[in-house]
Amino acid sequence: MNLQSAYIYLVEGSTATEASLDDVKAKLQRYVEMTKKTGEQLGWTYGDAAFPYIVEERPEGKDSWILLRGKDPSMYKAIIVGVGKREKDGKERAYIQVSLPESATHGDKNKANEYCRYLARDYKAELHLFNNRIQYFQPRKP
Repeated sequence: MNLQSAYIYLVEGSTATEASLDDVKAKLQRYVEMTKKTGEQLGWTYGDAAFPYIVEERPEGKDSWILLRGKDPSMYKAIIVGVGKREKDGKERAYIQVSLPESATHGDKNKANEYCRYLARDYKAELHLFNNRIQYFQPRKP
């Protein structure tokens, strides 16, 4: 399987040093609630458009990844969200990995980028996007 992945690294200055799958699910749930409230204010079902996925926990990915399965398979297929740790420059860095399977649509990639930016902003983390560009959301010293 050929996956495309984006990484959210928790670095010095981030709001957390580790990310658990439960924490990531809670942040995605908060995103859903925020978009539903925005939709209520606008008189539109924005929550369904902003998060067109069903969160599935598979037994083989217990405590390491979740699957976001699209509600409308013609527009959205799947996004995989996982957590882990990696050693870089002699330090162990926690990360959140957002992956797109080969079957993913352009809509999936757009939503994955949106969720990555939301999570990185919330964690004040370093975001390595699918196109290998890096966005910094942590406070940086001048």
